[in-house]
Amino acid sequence: MQRWIRALAANRSKATQTAFMLVAWLLAVGAGACLDSDDSDESPLPREVAPEFSLPVLGDNRVVSLESLRGKVVIIDFWATWCTPCEFQVPELNAFHEAHREDTDVALFGISIDTEGPDVVAKWTAEKGVRYPILLADDELAMEYGAQGFPTVVVIRADGTIDSRHAGLIQQVELEEILAALRDAG
Repeated sequence: MQRWIRALAANRSKATQTAFMLVAWLLAVGAGACLDSDDSDESPLPREVAPEFSLPVLGDNRVVSLESLRGKVVIIDFWATWCTPCEFQVPELNAFHEAHREDTDVALFGISIDTEGPDVVAKWTAEKGVRYPILLADDELAMEYGAQGFPTVVVIRADGTIDSRHAGLIQQVELEEILAALRDAG
């Protein structure tokens, strides 16, 4: 950017150059002022409350609600059987699930948005070796959570607010970092 500013400035009169540089400096300072600062006295914006759900568990007679998970970090992965990248997400989520299977402060669920029924979802999960619990929903819930494509991972804080969204593939190490930060934050 500085090279571009200098090139433009080289082709201007001295007064125009001075004015141009002043405007560029003001823009740079203004942009810096828009960045978050740790020494700000402002309180953080309120976090978005995660939309409530109550969904059946694939292959089980149970229903899981977000309310029943309050007090835990909840990681949900919106996916579909027709989504090719979703297939590549499975090993990462399996590894995360295995690493935290016994943890009482975190829960991981895949949420299938397929409309063709549980038999199609069950066949796909068996073929791909999914080892974490799958909930059955539709794309309406995914849209309520802000998913704009699949897979989309949403991390919900223990207080029921959305911590983050991740569109596309996410690795286990990224999930571990998010979880560690939330645990450190208390």
